[in-house]
Amino acid sequence: MRQVEVIRAVMMAGTIQGAAKLLNVSAPGISRLVKHTEESLGIRLFERKAGLFVPASEADTIFEMVHQVYRQMENLNTAVASLQKGEDVGLAFASAPSIAQFIAARVVRGVRNRFPDLFIDLNILKIEETVDYLLLDRGEFVVMSSPIDNSALDNELLARGRLVVIVADDHPLAAKSAISVHDLEGEDFIGVDPDDPYGALLAKPFRDAGITLRYAMRGRFAQTVVSFVRHGLGVALIDEFSVAEVYMPGVTRRPLVERAEITAWVVTRKGRHLSSFAEYTIERFRREMATAIARDSWDAPQC
Repeated sequence: MRQVEVIRAVMMAGTIQGAAKLLNVSAPGISRLVKHTEESLGIRLFERKAGLFVPASEADTIFEMVHQVYRQMENLNTAVASLQKGEDVGLAFASAPSIAQFIAARVVRGVRNRFPDLFIDLNILKIEETVDYLLLDRGEFVVMSSPIDNSALDNELLARGRLVVIVADDHPLAAKSAISVHDLEGEDFIGVDPDDPYGALLAKPFRDAGITLRYAMRGRFAQTVVSFVRHGLGVALIDEFSVAEVYMPGVTRRPLVERAEITAWVVTRKGRHLSSFAEYTIERFRREMATAIARDSWDAPQC
């Protein structure tokens, strides 16, 4: 390819000096490469006339092929540059609502910074919709708070987070540095249906403490629960990823005294080879979740 590049430059410039200037290299190097190419091929490529290099008539076919190869290389370079920016390609993936609200938005921002022309199709799914989404090839992966039990799918752990308590800013419990499930027992509790896998995770600390949880109201998704709390309708236990925004006016977050874990998983169709865009996005999820967990560790008041 270097020989092709040099021969074309000599053809375009007509002189060794001109070709060297086009390629931003030394003239002796160009001269040596042209001579070496002619000797190795056993044919004359250029006529030397008064310091000019004129394509030899017997090499017309070779020069035409040189032009074709160079054009194809330009097309290849253009295609590679487009792919590096994500141009004319897309990435489809899905997320649980609790992860989509803040974490997924940060992930997409990072992906778009890396691939500014990449089209991104982010779907918000309930856990029961995950299998169809992946097996019908609607997207490359799904990020969920629970693994999916299906032999056709693979589950990979992304992060281990914590459950936190959220109350309205003016709620008396906001004055506490950490809140126990026993503090929540007599409050208007807002949650998610415990028959739902996500709701079951939120209810587990109460079951472990022997507390019968009584709901004042329920929401289907974490965003609804946060909104209810913000409007002073009650208190809630929620995963830290759902409240990962640094500034959330109207809502106070506090550590839960009892240790309660929440996980995040990336789910893919078994045997599917992910695109480089999907792999990069999954890594961004891993980094953003780690950052959120670390920030909560720094910001949390000491119990």
